[in-house]
Amino acid sequence: MSFNLEDSNSINQRIELPKACNVKLYIKREDNIHPFISGNKYRKLKYNIQEAQNLKHDTLLTFGGAYSNHIAAVAAAGNEFGLKTIGVIRGEELADKVSGNPTLQFSKSQGMQFKFVSRTDYRSKEETNFIKALESEFGNFYLVPEGGTNDLAVRGCEEILNIEDDQFDYICCAVGTGGTISGLINASKPHQKILGFPALKGDFLSSNISKFVTKNNWELLTKYHFGGYAKVNKELIDFINQFKLSYNIPLDPIYTGKLMYGVIKMIEASYFEKNAKILVIHTGGLQGVSGMNKRLIDKDLPLINE
Repeated sequence: MSFNLEDSNSINQRIELPKACNVKLYIKREDNIHPFISGNKYRKLKYNIQEAQNLKHDTLLTFGGAYSNHIAAVAAAGNEFGLKTIGVIRGEELADKVSGNPTLQFSKSQGMQFKFVSRTDYRSKEETNFIKALESEFGNFYLVPEGGTNDLAVRGCEEILNIEDDQFDYICCAVGTGGTISGLINASKPHQKILGFPALKGDFLSSNISKFVTKNNWELLTKYHFGGYAKVNKELIDFINQFKLSYNIPLDPIYTGKLMYGVIKMIEASYFEKNAKILVIHTGGLQGVSGMNKRLIDKDLPLINE
């Protein structure tokens, strides 16, 4: 069995802006591709699943944090395609908190086995000795990197854009590990500019992306991360809730909320030329909203409307 993407072309939904904005804005609803393996996770896993099957692997092993979209997607993909899954989870303290964590609870329900490691050990996840120790513990497995980004993932993300998207002048996406934007860059046309909105602080993303691309028609906008990965405030939450109320499009607070916030702010600041056509990629990630809301209660912040 393999991923069937024949029906996976997602629709581009128009976002009606005030006429004074002088641009045309659309959002590609990749979040609707699959109920559990949505958005860029679907794209990143497509060829990795096929490769695992071709190599006769029956187990996928990957890495992630407590609310990782990637962990949830790998668990669901394994369940759907008959593969065992192992999630190496950052944070030993989470071992007895699975039932109170929506992401881990869902992943467990999909059959994923967990290995909880300290944050110090987790930083060694790409080292040979660490991988060999996992092989000794779990046997043979197909390794999917944290966030899912590798050459096969980039290849899958190149399929996000289709011929109808040639009309757009700008393609905008959230950036985590760099795989999605790399695929978009590779698939882009010469007249298009790819804008990436990092969800975390750090200067390493440009070098990560450069490993997968040869074009230079891209730029990272680094001032819309709201303080770093998984950092949120009332302004962002209010924006996400109002956007859903206005357009019936849910956004997540880690990636797409910050992305759309940044795009709207840039439109308001006249970054884009008059009559520019802008396409924003909705990469899913909505499974993480429930977990974030648990944290928002502790912070005495408003909740994100689910």
